[in-house]
Amino acid sequence: MHPGMLYLCPTPIGNLEDITLRVLRVLREADVVAAEDTRHSRKLLTHFEIHKPLVSYHEHNKAERGPELLQRLLAGESIALVSDAGMPGIADPGADLVRLALDAGVPVVPLPGANAALTSLIASGLPSEQFQFLGFLPKTTKKRRALLEEAASYPGTLIFYEAPHRLLATLKELQSAFGNRQAVAVRELTKKFEEFVRGDLASIEAHFQTVAPRGEFTLLCAGAEPKVADAALEADPSAQIAEAVAEVERLVAAGEHKKDAIRKIASQKKLGRRDLYQAVIKEAVES
Repeated sequence: MHPGMLYLCPTPIGNLEDITLRVLRVLREADVVAAEDTRHSRKLLTHFEIHKPLVSYHEHNKAERGPELLQRLLAGESIALVSDAGMPGIADPGADLVRLALDAGVPVVPLPGANAALTSLIASGLPSEQFQFLGFLPKTTKKRRALLEEAASYPGTLIFYEAPHRLLATLKELQSAFGNRQAVAVRELTKKFEEFVRGDLASIEAHFQTVAPRGEFTLLCAGAEPKVADAALEADPSAQIAEAVAEVERLVAAGEHKKDAIRKIASQKKLGRRDLYQAVIKEAVES
């Protein structure tokens, strides 16, 4: 028996007119629709007069439901996978089902459609030739810091998703990791109260300290400025280390933990963390 097909069907991120004719056809023809939230997706299907069986597939049941859906695919059924909004597989568990299907030899068919990250980027005014999508930041402080430190030297536009209750804290973290770069906060994309707040990170934070954040956000941040090579530093590695030690000391004086400052500067300057740590300790002893 030939396996069925797994169709990745993007859904509107706000405006229902953004669904495509092809997605509507696939939703009508599929044997079953797998959805993050069946109640939410039922409303969408009902709006378009589509009456198909719905099965839940989300972060909390993917370990059990994934293999069940795979067996249905292997039995020849076609499944339309949808997320609550936007592209399935982007910042949701759809990617896990895609891997299961591909590993089992099941064809996976992606359909183009709505996506908050790209839609925000093209209207942001920030460079779009090179960009990195980082989605929602990790929940733990340690993992967030590590990710942001790694991203700090990336030259292209950085794109994040964020919930309204986390927005101000994230804006502070971005300033700590990147400095006060140009940025754009996008909310209620494609909806009646769509808003693009442009400026630097500090001014955007100030705006949302006076205007309560509402709705899901896409945050876009300018990439790292290209560094002008300093011939003296290039010729003298010890001068590089000395400059890095001085920057670590400035961060520590400003209240940052020494270990965090060393990690950040080592990442930015592409130096060995241990080498920089030893240089900082040596400088402290000698002074």
